[in-house]
Amino acid sequence: MAHKGIHTRGFLPHWDFENSVQAITFRLADSLPMKVVESWRKELQVNAQALTTEISRHIQAELHKRISQYEDAGHGECILSLPAAAAIVQNLFIVGHYKSYKLIDWCIMPNHVHLLVRLIDQTSLGSLIQKWKGSSSHQINILLKRTGPLWMRDYHDRYIRDIEHLHNAIAYIRNNPAKAGLCKKPAEWTYSAAGQNWISDFSPDSHISDSD
Repeated sequence: MAHKGIHTRGFLPHWDFENSVQAITFRLADSLPMKVVESWRKELQVNAQALTTEISRHIQAELHKRISQYEDAGHGECILSLPAAAAIVQNLFIVGHYKSYKLIDWCIMPNHVHLLVRLIDQTSLGSLIQKWKGSSSHQINILLKRTGPLWMRDYHDRYIRDIEHLHNAIAYIRNNPAKAGLCKKPAEWTYSAAGQNWISDFSPDSHISDSD
């Protein structure tokens, strides 16, 4: 499937380019009610006296901070806290390595996942996430004898711009389980790159430029 460049599915903008490095987050369907996000959006917009570019960036940063804190608090059923369910998702990430992406880093939290990949060949970001969600939903629903949607429809992705951005993304993903109080050290969290002692052979030199 061809890459779509910059596009939106009606809620979040997405950046989809061949060979791009992407930091991706997607969440369980019950982890973050849309009415909560919309109330934050309205509050932040009202508090902004003028929606300049700088204020807009501040709003997005504050919104992202609130979402991160909310999801790390463990809202919803937290199906991914079950080892067998988390293992299904983790295995899907690892199996796909080198087939349509290079897997750089990841962590599976109780109600959401973070991962960092480099897209390769013609696999689009949207089709890749659809594959992860579809396969994991099918397997986990069978495992838990449940029905209905497992994942929130949309997802969040950040195009990695430079080396500093890459290192910040890796640090965030690695430290997320410890920051949320799930473990003391990143390596103690089984369902993560740190917990699997994952060593990626990804070299940023040919795909990401140093900051100016």
